[in-house]
Amino acid sequence: MAKAKAPRRTLDSYTVKPINKIVKPGDCVLLRPSDPSTPSYVAKIERIESDGRGANARVHVRWYYRPEESIGGRRQFHGSKEVFFSDHYDIQSADTIEGKCTVHSFKSYTKLDAVGNDDFFCRFEYNSSTGAFIPDRVAVYCKCEMPYNPDDLMVQCEICSDWFHPACIEMSAEEAKRLDHFFCENCSSESQKKLQNPHNTRQSDAKVETKRRRR
Repeated sequence: MAKAKAPRRTLDSYTVKPINKIVKPGDCVLLRPSDPSTPSYVAKIERIESDGRGANARVHVRWYYRPEESIGGRRQFHGSKEVFFSDHYDIQSADTIEGKCTVHSFKSYTKLDAVGNDDFFCRFEYNSSTGAFIPDRVAVYCKCEMPYNPDDLMVQCEICSDWFHPACIEMSAEEAKRLDHFFCENCSSESQKKLQNPHNTRQSDAKVETKRRRR
């Protein structure tokens, strides 16, 4: 009679020997893809388990999808480090872990002073079966009415506070960086009146704000 397999046990942490890193449930990790020409997979560890001897560790993960891996594909407003938190769960060998990473909220990512190779951000949950997103709507900006891509430079109108891509207002990025004041087309007539009447003009020593990912 064959011996029954020893039950697997849940681990609080595990040292991934190839990289000598300790991982725990809740950590975000990079996993080695089967195709070496594709980027590492991004996942969140849900549970770690091993056999009775503490070997053959496996991680239960919840995948993050990159935009190009989603049904709709990558769109103009998707950032280069953007990922979607999916409903796709899986089990992988712990030895496929290439390293740890950080998946920031969208707000905290845009406030980073420097973005590293292992920094990502997430603003959507993704249904891998239907291609639906939560939330299904986000704020849009500029004349192009696109959601904010933190990779792109934007300038803010001093009156309406909306943000604009330099290219959408027929301006180069270098010209946008040199702006002292910016008034969008809709607000320009009002701004001219204010500039002609200095008592009604809001004075500012700072240059017009720009919106972009900090590097």
